[in-house]
Amino acid sequence: MFGAEENSFEVVVIGAGHAGCEAALACARMGCRTLMLTMNVDSIGAMSCNPAIGGLAKGHLVKEIDALGGEMAKNIDATGIQFRRLNTRKGPAVWSSRAQSDRLLYRLRMKKVVESQDGLEVRQAVADRLVVSNGRITGLVTSLGDEIETTRVIIATGTFLNGLIHIGLKSFPAGRMGDAPSLSLPQHLRQIGLRMGRMKTGTTPRLDGGTIDYAGLSEQRGDDQPVMFSFSSKGGPALPQRSCHIAHTSEATHAIIRDGCDRSPMYNGIIEGVGARYCPSI
Repeated sequence: MFGAEENSFEVVVIGAGHAGCEAALACARMGCRTLMLTMNVDSIGAMSCNPAIGGLAKGHLVKEIDALGGEMAKNIDATGIQFRRLNTRKGPAVWSSRAQSDRLLYRLRMKKVVESQDGLEVRQAVADRLVVSNGRITGLVTSLGDEIETTRVIIATGTFLNGLIHIGLKSFPAGRMGDAPSLSLPQHLRQIGLRMGRMKTGTTPRLDGGTIDYAGLSEQRGDDQPVMFSFSSKGGPALPQRSCHIAHTSEATHAIIRDGCDRSPMYNGIIEGVGARYCPSI
């Protein structure tokens, strides 16, 4: 157990992904004594899926976060390896910025920023339940039995909260591939009357670049004059820029997909939710 003063915070943030990092930094920068809880301190700011920031319906949000003093835009400007303005052949209303990042450097830089922030403490721990008295939060308890005093909790657990992974006909609890899910906290949240649901996403397999014949693909270069995300960034990208490569499906591809539909959890009833189109989609 920690001492009373060491275990008392104005704000506790559960989770250290994009949302958790921004929430914890914002609270600390406003002068609140803040604690961030994460299952693995080496995964702070980890990009689980497509290592990109921005894109359609998202790029403007990154700039809004930056205008409010956030870190995401600065982080991608420092670690981006391709910057592109999307939809430039159409009207300005649908233009959007997107940048691909060096996935490792993005995580390491965000971790350094979080751990260097005054007023923000980071602990590797799993939040099991909230302490509620007379309808108000007074603290939380970790899986190790540590009791933390606080009156404000921000839950930014992403895919870890009661997380489930589907690979073909196999499914198993996980936060993301290789990481455990948070199971006790969602069970507790149901017990105190919160309605729980599950959103879904899809992650493509990662490919070894050395096994790809790039001669058969179309090269997609970044912009000649990249536009940075942060209003405070000066000059161009900090890292050497890389090209993306585009592949196209064929009738043979579609036949393989159709032949495998009975083994797809989206088609055979294992996944019951109906949601918006998401990557990867055909």
